[in-house]
Amino acid sequence: MRSENEGGNETIVSLTNMLRNLVKDRRDQPDIFLAGAVLALIILGILILASVSASLSEERFGNTYYFLNHQIVFGLIPGLILGFLAFRVRLDFFKKWAPALLLVNLVFLSMVFLPKIGSEAGEAARWVSFGLFSFQPSEFLKLTFILYLAAWLASRTSKTRGFSQTFIAFLLVVGIISLFLVLQPDISTLGVIVISAALMYFLAQTPLWHSILIILIGGGGLLALIKLAPYRLNRLLVFLNPEIDPMGIGYQIKQALITVGSGGLFGLGLGLSRQRYGFLPQSMSDSIFAIFAEETGFIGAAILILIFLLILWRGFRIAKRKEDKFSQLAALGLTVWVCLQGFTNLAAMIGILPLTGIPLPFVSYGGSALMSELIGMGILLNISRR
Repeated sequence: MRSENEGGNETIVSLTNMLRNLVKDRRDQPDIFLAGAVLALIILGILILASVSASLSEERFGNTYYFLNHQIVFGLIPGLILGFLAFRVRLDFFKKWAPALLLVNLVFLSMVFLPKIGSEAGEAARWVSFGLFSFQPSEFLKLTFILYLAAWLASRTSKTRGFSQTFIAFLLVVGIISLFLVLQPDISTLGVIVISAALMYFLAQTPLWHSILIILIGGGGLLALIKLAPYRLNRLLVFLNPEIDPMGIGYQIKQALITVGSGGLFGLGLGLSRQRYGFLPQSMSDSIFAIFAEETGFIGAAILILIFLLILWRGFRIAKRKEDKFSQLAALGLTVWVCLQGFTNLAAMIGILPLTGIPLPFVSYGGSALMSELIGMGILLNISRR
């Protein structure tokens, strides 16, 4: 018969193993703060879109919830499914197939110029349409290019590679993508991609003079784009002097500032916005934050900003804790992409930055943008649990 001491030792060993497994399981869990922040943005996005789109949906389609239903069916549901798959798939898959995913994305991006397949809106060719289904390839380009760049930099910046070769190749890849986006044109997406790529290149521990040269080249490219299209210069002039032409080129920013200011401290209440009734242009997309601030006030706007700051903090924390270069750079790129878009949109609506046409992540209307953002956050949560 076993002694009582032997039985007690087995019990202690069993409890120790259970605690070890519990700790291990917790380490494999995703970042709950990041998941909570994304969930909060999704809920806020649905609530505010339901409010903003109601009158326009009724006017155009005789259905108060047309745009909301469209966002849920063609954006939220497939985005959640694909985001969950991205969360469950091994990270090696994204590292291995990143070049192929980018290539497929570029093929779709070139299809926007084809007759009957590509579709235009506002003199911009940005959509690919297959019957009842259409999507915007440039929104997915932000995601696929970040994954490609993370995989590429992780291998190129090792000791066996030359930095000069890396720098020239980086400029070549960014130049090809820039050409596609300038021809559409989609300069706001180009700006997000170039800034995210430049930050990833800098954080990959490349020489500082490379990053300085990238900034100079980017500045020269921006000046060339402004010279090619006068409306871009007009946006800059309006930013410098908001009172210029208040019923023309300055109308949107003027109405955005009025909308934000109308909310006061606590807001008018969800669904009670006055500016959504045709006063504020692009109220469902670029200007949706202004409506949100009008309905929820300074308190609601501050909460929204804090949520993006939480995503920024957790994303950088996830990257810091990673040892392999791909996971580190992918986490940084995904975090910068979402937060850069968010803060740029918020800043433009309150006059800190010029109007850019960049939507607010998880909140603005657009199924392609919502899907790509949910997939990106699924990958970031995947990185956080490993």
